Amino acid sequence: MRLLHRRLLVAALVIAALAAGIGWFKRPQPIAVTVKTVESGKVEASIANTRAGSVEACQRAKMAPIMGGRIEYIGVKEGDHVKAGQVLMRLWNEDQQAQAGLASAQLETVRRRVTEICTAADSAVREAARNKQLFQQGFVSAGREETSRLEADARRAACETARAEVKSSDAKLASVKIEQRRTVLIAPFAGTVAKIVGEVGEYTMPSPPGIVTPPAIDLIDDSCLYVKAPMDEVDAPRLAKGQNVRITLDALPGKPFAGHVRRIAPYVSAVEKQARTVDIEVDFDQTPEARGQLLVGYSADVEVVLASHENVLRIPTAAILEGNRVLILRSSDSKLEERKIKPGIANWEYTEVLEGLSAGEKIVTSQERAGVKAGVLAEAEEDSPVTK
Repeated sequence: MRLLHRRLLVAALVIAALAAGIGWFKRPQPIAVTVKTVESGKVEASIANTRAGSVEACQRAKMAPIMGGRIEYIGVKEGDHVKAGQVLMRLWNEDQQAQAGLASAQLETVRRRVTEICTAADSAVREAARNKQLFQQGFVSAGREETSRLEADARRAACETARAEVKSSDAKLASVKIEQRRTVLIAPFAGTVAKIVGEVGEYTMPSPPGIVTPPAIDLIDDSCLYVKAPMDEVDAPRLAKGQNVRITLDALPGKPFAGHVRRIAPYVSAVEKQARTVDIEVDFDQTPEARGQLLVGYSADVEVVLASHENVLRIPTAAILEGNRVLILRSSDSKLEERKIKPGIANWEYTEVLEGLSAGEKIVTSQERAGVKAGVLAEAEEDSPVTK
């Protein structure tokens, strides 16, 4: 009887062990999740451009002659720095030079005629004055005095006409010189020659209406640069002149530039119907040494800072679910808990937490993994503090 009891006890123990083993192997396995520890830090509310902007020059002239013609002279090379007023290019204009010479000679002839005619007029005036005195003394007749007076008046009129001809000839010469300037390209400001289209002996002409042709000379003032960037139309009401920005350039990675908004376009651009944007212009705030690293045409991204809060609780923006909810990994039982939070300012990277979380709690950042939901058992795959 005792042997039977002993065997029954052993069998019961074996069955219990088997049940425990089966329960152990069938127990719920914790889901691996990525977490971040909630800590204090800086949060900025910001908006960024929708498409890449570009570095622009404050002054840029894409110049072409006012009239077409054969290039006779190019006084610069690409990359040369020029002064304001410097002659850059000149077309063949010997015909205009000849016209200018003819107009100059005609002007000189008219001036000499003025000297001749006005000298004779002065002499006639003096003669008329003498005849008047003689008439008053009775030495000459009234007819003689009247004739000399009329002669003086006629010669004075001829003098005035000759002087008017001088003005006319002078204006004609000025007109010819202005016509000559139509064949010359002069630098309107100091800058760098970016591009020259054409060679000596080739024909160049301005762009016809509605047809864009390459400029003969592209002149850039690279002493003053700014960034032009398109912002989404929904962000336009939050933009204001003077706002601080961060500028990043693809050509200079890891070297953000500080700047500020100087201009906001007063209209919406619809380059693409599905992407309506408002252009902004941003000035750089860097030192003169940094300007030497910038080239016109660099692609640039602009982040406009709307607000900034220091030493506030923050979490990754990507960890927030719809309805301002987050998943917490409880340290007490390693289960996930859904928590509703009250967010403050935010950007694409961080969101300020006003209510709902405490420093040190762990939030889940891998909600897209299968099985991740409130109430399940989980284990942290990584514990990285939210600091920067």
